[in-house]
Amino acid sequence: MSMSCIAAAAALCLAAAAPVAAQQAGDWTIGLGIHNVDPRSDTGTLAGGTVPTSIGDNTRPTVTIEYFLRDNLGVELLGALPFKHSIRSGGVEIGTVKHLPPVISLQYHFDATPQLKPFVGVGVNFTGFWDAEAKGPLAGSDLRVKNSWGLAAHLGADYWLTDRSALRLDARWIDINPDVELNGARIGQVRIDPVVIGAAYVMKF
Repeated sequence: MSMSCIAAAAALCLAAAAPVAAQQAGDWTIGLGIHNVDPRSDTGTLAGGTVPTSIGDNTRPTVTIEYFLRDNLGVELLGALPFKHSIRSGGVEIGTVKHLPPVISLQYHFDATPQLKPFVGVGVNFTGFWDAEAKGPLAGSDLRVKNSWGLAAHLGADYWLTDRSALRLDARWIDINPDVELNGARIGQVRIDPVVIGAAYVMKF
């Protein structure tokens, strides 16, 4: 093998091992992904404890936008297409509802390896509910699920393919506890508190 071939191979090895630059102050990232919202299995009871409830999961496309205030420290906004959930009691569907759970988080990214960058974050969530529809034994009633504010936690990791693109796996816990009304009367509160798990393709600008 010629010296030029050896030099070229060495250069390729060095390039492959070269560290990906940390996210720096002033950087922006956009993540396009898909996530599953999975409410806790026991979301509580309504109507004075006589109606146990559970809420089904749903998967939708998501987008995140993050701005870095300092090196490795960013503020992220999570958005998504509307989620739709089935509300059940004793295995019977009693309603459906749509919601959006935007979250704004402060996040710190760690330089674990040249390509692997884990991160943690904490934030605030606002969940807006609409198009609640009573079904089954409640069909014809006016069902309403009120908007909710709560805290959120975020954990994940980016694997950087280049200095401008990465693959992300992440999980969130969101505090969502809306009041529920039936025909204008409050009948209780449900503890949704979902875990949100998904993957995304991240681009840095």
